[in-house]
Amino acid sequence: MPFVIHGQPVSNGIAIGYAHLVSHALLEVNHLVVAPRHVDAEVVRLEDAAAKVRFELRAVKESATAAQSEVSAFVDLHTLLLDDPLLVATACKLIRERRCNAEWALVQQMELVVEQFEAMEDSYLRERKADVIQVVERVLKALLGHPSSVAPKQSKTKDELGSIVVAHDLSPSDTINFKSNKINGFVTDVGGVTSHTAIVARSLAIPAVVGLRHIRHTAREDDIIIIDGTRGVVIIDPDERVLEEYRLRRSELELERTKLKRLTTTQSRTLDGQVVSLQANIELPRDVASVKEVDADGVGLFRTEFMFMNRETLPNEDEQCEAYRNVLKALPGHPVTIRTLDIGADKYLDTSSPRSSTNPALGLRAIRYCLAEPQMFLTQLRAMLRASMVNPGKLRILIPMLAHAHEIDASLRAIEDAKAQLREEGIKFDENIPVGGMIEIPAAAMCLGIFTKRLQFLSIGTNDLIQYTLAIDRADEAVAHLYDPLHPAILRLIAQTIQAGTKAGLPVSVCGEMAGDPAYSRLLLGMGLRNFSMHPSKILEVKQEILRSDTEVLAAKVQKLLKLDEPDKIREALEKL
Repeated sequence: MPFVIHGQPVSNGIAIGYAHLVSHALLEVNHLVVAPRHVDAEVVRLEDAAAKVRFELRAVKESATAAQSEVSAFVDLHTLLLDDPLLVATACKLIRERRCNAEWALVQQMELVVEQFEAMEDSYLRERKADVIQVVERVLKALLGHPSSVAPKQSKTKDELGSIVVAHDLSPSDTINFKSNKINGFVTDVGGVTSHTAIVARSLAIPAVVGLRHIRHTAREDDIIIIDGTRGVVIIDPDERVLEEYRLRRSELELERTKLKRLTTTQSRTLDGQVVSLQANIELPRDVASVKEVDADGVGLFRTEFMFMNRETLPNEDEQCEAYRNVLKALPGHPVTIRTLDIGADKYLDTSSPRSSTNPALGLRAIRYCLAEPQMFLTQLRAMLRASMVNPGKLRILIPMLAHAHEIDASLRAIEDAKAQLREEGIKFDENIPVGGMIEIPAAAMCLGIFTKRLQFLSIGTNDLIQYTLAIDRADEAVAHLYDPLHPAILRLIAQTIQAGTKAGLPVSVCGEMAGDPAYSRLLLGMGLRNFSMHPSKILEVKQEILRSDTEVLAAKVQKLLKLDEPDKIREALEKL
């Protein structure tokens, strides 16, 4: 009998296929006492399993294409966790001390590490417990002799529906070959919209719904399953009428995607002639391939912290300079906005020990961290300045998490110090690089004068702005439903930032998730936004909305919408834009 389950939608699209249940190795672990003469062999068994997983992760990383750069970054994180002495090495110690089997020792140590993550204040750090569990799950599969990857299934009928993977959880490396293996989508018991697996699913355009609680035990092998990755709906064993309806919807979506590709070279211009810049967010230089694929107008956000994380030493000046040059070379004539290191509190460098903080989300991070580590900051700024000569007039420096005038002044002094050093050394650089600030703290959005007087452009980071304004941790299931981009306070902060920047003659962009959501495109256009930056995969969808929009009409409607205090009424007004 068909039934419907609701979860968290993490990757849009419709997928239909036969259920393929993936075993949950953590549930198969037994506690055994090992004879003294077999203890050394048990330790070797665990070390060999870890070595096998390390080899598998390396192979996954090498097989990742440029369009799958997120996978490489997350595989690096899993490798780092695997090598952490707190996991495998300590589990080996438990085997010797307690004479327990390798599986049990590893799970016991995992539970201790997970408890530490769960006690952390910051949402990003807390969600990394999922990565720890995924690494342990992979080692357990090696110990138990289970296949390390999801194998493709033979189709049961002539219609070749393919498979829907049903699992308790999946790691990013599990998902990398889904498309080539005719796996149409996946559903899991756990996970959230900001999990690494969800991010990879979106980058690969694989429909997925997570957080379904008991889907692994509810679905049966070979049940027909429908995934609606847009609405977060999963239908198990649908009748023919429902199946036909979703087949039709899937065909319509595929046709729409094909039509979108025709817009690749079309200029992003509204019906009333307003040209809108659609730029891309990237993490690593190799992401440029996907930027060029959709003919983006440049890079609106280069998150440089991905170059610093999951490694034993910091990238030196030459390495950083080469990375920045590669991006600038690949996009001649296009602007490239490089954000200075956003590290600290929730994202530690492997070369530094974690700093204690009662509330890491409000602690030493981003520009605060950089100003506390002046030599590291100076090295990055010198690398940026040196790279600027590849594409003169196109590199822009963006400073994150600014809240105070003295932070802006200190950042500008650091840039001038870097310039002075390069002049002394006879190294050429672009003397007129624009410097901008991110508006992602409510205090910044409410005191824009200190920004407009000192900086050349502004970039609104909606993700943090929403979380800090509403005091909502969107990774916390208990309050995630309160995370609301359409809260009137959020909309007013965004609107007044755009207006203040425009009035001061400063370009303003939005680089958070709202920029890449077509549902908000008309709203942001009506606020006066003319610069969007988003994941490359979202650019064509947003461009389509822009081509259908008239900013003069939208401006009047949005002004009325901004006067509303009730989110439900705001949603009604948004649907009418």
